Amino acid sequence: MRVRLLAVGQKMPGWVEAGFNEYAKRLPTDFQLELVEIAPGYRGKGADIARAIRSEGDAMLAALQKNEKVIALEVGGRSWSTEQLAQEAENWRMDGRNLALLVGGPDGLDARCVAAADQKWSLSALTLPHPLVRIVLAEQLYRAWTLLQGHPYHK
Repeated sequence: MRVRLLAVGQKMPGWVEAGFNEYAKRLPTDFQLELVEIAPGYRGKGADIARAIRSEGDAMLAALQKNEKVIALEVGGRSWSTEQLAQEAENWRMDGRNLALLVGGPDGLDARCVAAADQKWSLSALTLPHPLVRIVLAEQLYRAWTLLQGHPYHK
């Protein structure tokens, strides 16, 4: 299974890239994690925020591949413990499709992206900076995979 993280935002600080890459490289090829950066919509002075979100949504929807299982990271989504995430990951693998995880920009995901999702997942009730979400997500996927492999990393 290939997991693609479609995330709004480009040109992240080095520590974000290093953190994400550290966990992504630890995952095996049958649970490969790939980052697809989506250009953020214009948010300068006098910007139309709805237009920015719509632009991000257009790009995100265009980046989805046929037959991918789509999971929107949303504050209103389901929250999982590490063990529950591992079980979800196993379910995703058994589903036989590749996975697309959607992370919106500073104003959230376009409603069309949320509507296109097969599942909605909340990483936390806390508000997390979008760059940090990439690292937390990669680490949690790695942690879930290690749990499925019987490794003690989840403790």
